[in-house]
Amino acid sequence: MLLKCLSWRKDFEADKILDEDLGFKELEGVVAYMHGHDREGHPVCYNAYGVFKDKDMYERIFGDEEKLKKFLRWRVQVLERGIELLHFKPGGVNSIIQVTDLKDMPKRELRVASNHILSLFQDNYPEMVARKIFINVPWYFSVLYSMFSPFLTQRTKSKFVISKEGNVAETLYKFIRPENVPVQYGGLSRPDDVDGGPPKPASEFTVKGGEKVNIQIEGIEAGATISWDLVVGGWEVEYSAEFVPSGEGSYSIAVEKTRRISNGNAAAGAANQEAIRNSYTSKEAGQLVLLVDNTASRKRKVAAYRYTVRKSAPA
Repeated sequence: MLLKCLSWRKDFEADKILDEDLGFKELEGVVAYMHGHDREGHPVCYNAYGVFKDKDMYERIFGDEEKLKKFLRWRVQVLERGIELLHFKPGGVNSIIQVTDLKDMPKRELRVASNHILSLFQDNYPEMVARKIFINVPWYFSVLYSMFSPFLTQRTKSKFVISKEGNVAETLYKFIRPENVPVQYGGLSRPDDVDGGPPKPASEFTVKGGEKVNIQIEGIEAGATISWDLVVGGWEVEYSAEFVPSGEGSYSIAVEKTRRISNGNAAAGAANQEAIRNSYTSKEAGQLVLLVDNTASRKRKVAAYRYTVRKSAPA
């Protein structure tokens, strides 16, 4: 396998591919991209092909054989960015995580491209995938997997994780910390955050069905600015934020009024609800209270938050 891999890399000119501009800027950060690490330090590659349900987009990218070849070269380029992050040393991180979003994927149209990508990766990147996580899995994919599962080796099956729609954040949190999960998948990581160095760690918690959770951030001084991020996997909860001054006779201040946050759905034309990000500058000392109300649901939900406090500059 290694000899075939080396031969393919020479013929494909894979070692030069990172310097090429293949003209797929519109697909960067959407269809396939490297983003963060899992809990064990493996680089994570996200894949989402739902944009190709648009026929014009599909024709523009896969309209003929030459276009398909160019796309496959770009897809290898994305993977090579992940390979660059590996250590290839004993005890080091020597494989990546693949997360594939099957939401809205036009399975018939992309069958040829998918088969090519699968063959390229299986034949030329031996043992370089530590785990494959499939999210937003439709019912037919689950049925097909259950049919073929008995024919897979235990080693292969141990690398597969199948997650139905609605369980995305809960599934990803098992393997990836919330601050490294993209906001569109129930995490706290936004594209603009990547250039700011390592992400600030988040605190994880769960909200049981029928439960209210109060997050109290204490010790805020007068004039300080507190910024926070909060996300609940799947949402469908009520959320509010208030500042409670510590001085006697002071009233609580509604920073964010109570509102119901829905995850949204394609049928209603709503986008998935991303993480909340807000800030507040206190006029007096006190604490910020974030309230997550899950009393209208019986479903347990994963959640995460983080915050920073910047003290006022001395006069």
